[in-house]
Amino acid sequence: MAEFQFKLHNNEFVTFTNWEDIPEDFIFKHVIKFKPDLPEPEGEDGNHTHEQHEELAVWNDRLTLLMQRERRNASNM
Repeated sequence: MAEFQFKLHNNEFVTFTNWEDIPEDFIFKHVIKFKPDLPEPEGEDGNHTHEQHEELAVWNDRLTLLMQRERRNASNM
């Protein structure tokens, strides 16, 4: 199960289990946990397929986006 946990400015924690549930205007202090549901390797050699690598890259982009938002939120305090 996916888990995305954030620390708010009032030091409370909020957890989402679905990426699509995180509002685009969600304001948080820190990303605490970034644990997406990642695909299991399906290639004949036990590795990820090309399509799975593309999906993995999307998650990297999403984490980068959250880290940028975290820095932006910190500079607005």
